Amino acid sequence: MSTPTTHVYAFTEGSREMAGLLGGKGAGLAEMTRLGLPVPPGFTVTTEACKAYLATGQEPPELGIEEARALADLERTMGRTLGAPDDPLLVSVRSGARFSMPGMMETILDIGLNDESVAGLAKTSGQERFAWDSYRRLVQMFGRTVMGVHGDLFEQAIAAHKAQRGTRDDHDLDAPELAVLTEEFKAIIRRETGQDFPQDPVEQLQGAIRAVFDSWNGERARVYRRREHIPDDLGTAVNVQAMVFGNLGPDSGTGVAVTRDPATGARGMYGDYLPDAQGEDVVSGVRDAVPLSELKTLDPRSYVELGDHLRTLENHYRDLCDVEFTVERGRLWILQTRIGKRTAEAAFRIAHDLREEKTITADEALARVDGAELTRLMFPRFDTTPADVPLAHGVPASPGAAVGAVVFDSAEAQRRAAAGQNTILVRRETTPDDLPGMIAAQAVLTSRGGKTSHAAVVARGMGKVCVCGAESLTVDPVTRRLTTDTGVVVSEGDTLSVDGTAGTVHLGALPLTASDVGRALETGESTGPLTEAVLAALAHADSVRRLQVRANADTPEDAARARALGAQGIGLCRTEHMFLGDRRTLVEAMILARDDTAREEALAALLPLQREDFTGILKAMDGLPVTIRLIDPPLHEFLPDRTALAVRLASATHPDVHDRELLDAVEHLHEQNPMLGLRGVRLGLAVPGLMAMQVRAIGEAVAHRLREGGRPRAEIMIPLVGTAEELRLARTETERVLAEVAAETGACLDLPIGTMIELPRAALTAARIAEAADFFSFGTNDLTQTTWGMSRDDAEASFFPLYLEKKIFSVSPFETIDEEGVGRLVELAVEAGHSVNPRLETGVCGEHGGDPESIHFFHRAGFDYVSCSPFRIPAARLEAGRAVLSNTEASDSR
Repeated sequence: MSTPTTHVYAFTEGSREMAGLLGGKGAGLAEMTRLGLPVPPGFTVTTEACKAYLATGQEPPELGIEEARALADLERTMGRTLGAPDDPLLVSVRSGARFSMPGMMETILDIGLNDESVAGLAKTSGQERFAWDSYRRLVQMFGRTVMGVHGDLFEQAIAAHKAQRGTRDDHDLDAPELAVLTEEFKAIIRRETGQDFPQDPVEQLQGAIRAVFDSWNGERARVYRRREHIPDDLGTAVNVQAMVFGNLGPDSGTGVAVTRDPATGARGMYGDYLPDAQGEDVVSGVRDAVPLSELKTLDPRSYVELGDHLRTLENHYRDLCDVEFTVERGRLWILQTRIGKRTAEAAFRIAHDLREEKTITADEALARVDGAELTRLMFPRFDTTPADVPLAHGVPASPGAAVGAVVFDSAEAQRRAAAGQNTILVRRETTPDDLPGMIAAQAVLTSRGGKTSHAAVVARGMGKVCVCGAESLTVDPVTRRLTTDTGVVVSEGDTLSVDGTAGTVHLGALPLTASDVGRALETGESTGPLTEAVLAALAHADSVRRLQVRANADTPEDAARARALGAQGIGLCRTEHMFLGDRRTLVEAMILARDDTAREEALAALLPLQREDFTGILKAMDGLPVTIRLIDPPLHEFLPDRTALAVRLASATHPDVHDRELLDAVEHLHEQNPMLGLRGVRLGLAVPGLMAMQVRAIGEAVAHRLREGGRPRAEIMIPLVGTAEELRLARTETERVLAEVAAETGACLDLPIGTMIELPRAALTAARIAEAADFFSFGTNDLTQTTWGMSRDDAEASFFPLYLEKKIFSVSPFETIDEEGVGRLVELAVEAGHSVNPRLETGVCGEHGGDPESIHFFHRAGFDYVSCSPFRIPAARLEAGRAVLSNTEASDSR
């Protein structure tokens, strides 16, 4: 029985619950072994061993002994010895982190082959070519992965042999040619490293395990973890497994199968199969596989058996399962299973179908989808007509619509993305080294591979549009162009439209139209399996969530759309947006006023316009709360640009008097740091009549709606309060004006008056501020800026990329709330506010209100609502429901 300090577990010793220790792949192999599936035996070196190795540069002292024991047990089970000259046992060495990182770390196959055992393999298999092909694969993989030889050197050698033979297929190289090629590979290793390829099988095994450990910190693995927010300190397990061979002839092969379509979620058995092929050939896309359905004809017995195993795994895991398998001379082996990556569409459909099948509960179905996926489904799609003839067809690997300039390598995709240009990354097939370009591009297009190729799996995981296997395209990365089978040439920089849902590629930019999901969310009407799944998930989220979801909206049109998307009110109505456009001249008149009379005239002109704005918004949100923020930005933002005015005056023959007055006003209002200057409540207190005009407009709008029979629920929010005294003065003025309007109209205007908490001082003195507030609305954009002491725009344009790269930030604090710093201030303020006023309403109206991860924090912090842009409302509703489930799970675990 294994002890807690064990670093090596046989597949027979583990289980799915040990994914943290054995990695996802190792835990899956152990679980399948427990289920009695045909899994080649092996053992797993734990993530703890990896972490110890990475921390010290040395393997744990006892690891070598444990590996030797595990290898001896494996040899007894198989009845063969690793690398024996007569009948060798060969093993594969594969990575296996807790979270799937497809292709990001290393794999080495055929460990145990050397100059002697290759002859034994040829004899026992009866196939000399197979033996030499396996040996050259080992030398190539080992040389690149373990000994650090650049992979292009091996590829160039293979290409030379194929050119000499006049073929483009590795399969056309016979045994003598492969033997020569293997010797050339060994010579390349000797020349590049000064060392020989190791003939000792145990040395091969130990070197391969260390190389997999090292690959955890490889560039592509680090980039992938950063993109997927996977912690850097988890380490990878290493799986050592007896080799089975799919490259033994037409009765052998290798493939990848999934229990449902990972692109659409449709029920069925999907995947790719490659006859007479080994291990990585399907996933890499270097050869074109056939649909899995063709295995039914090629090997009916294996096809039926595979179907049985897939059903067993899906029923056991209660989810989409992704399975790698090999057929060795008619015998089926299962090499790996994991919960399969899927598109956003597939995620919703699969969760809904499993719920309908009563395989999972409604809560579990909700937990399996998220707001980011829902947002992707709301993106527009191409508005095609029968006249839009595709340039090419391929496999619809990851849905969506993307338009961009064609690029042929990662570096160019990154360069153009940095310049703000959308791109389409075009490759024959992608490799893990293409990850940076896949992240930078809007879509990935390959001429080879299927739904289980590297490009497809990674793109689905990232939510990128992807079309694979567009065989009619010839991709030439050297001349940087692609050519269709009809002779159309597309050069780098030309525009393509890629439809990942239909699997089509179009020349030029196609027009976009609203998605079916977006329309369904606004109308509440299902138009098919996907929209039915989305609406069902949202309905359940609404039934369990505690947080209300409100909208940031400044116009009646935005308010109406937000309500259609499920908003339960407006959490932020910015009044300054109403001063733009053709009203700017009235604001200028107010600012330029030389006396109280002129200022009052300008404000009087603005009053009916503001009243009309508020009336329209209150009507659109009738019966729901509308939180109206009084003017917040500094006044200079409503005036022309300082430099432009100065240039205009300097170049004018007869300078305009009004321009001179404007420049004088800009100079007078100029501040070194306007974000921390005369704005918010300070502006309302400093500019006579401004606050009163806005409050009167709100009061009169409410009174008007009451006369019309409406149910207006306006709330007045005072921005940028830093001290209770500011809020008391502003509240006194607000209540005075509301009382005047109530007396004039006969309306009851008992409106809630609250404040934005957006300064650290306000958060720290929240108990005193709460004495004068009916509600707190947290402006987390400014609270983040003032807490961190940095301007969002300037920081994101300068040092943010460096901070993300160096892991100072795991994610931008403006994207997801900084729980440790800003979040702590929020929690303190909520707690202090409620201690004074238990009925104090709390919400958030910054951008964090629509961020999925931040919503979970606001739920835990005890907020009443989050507010976000109308487009993000459905995702926020979903995450508010999921927050209840995750919080319940956390409580249960305690």
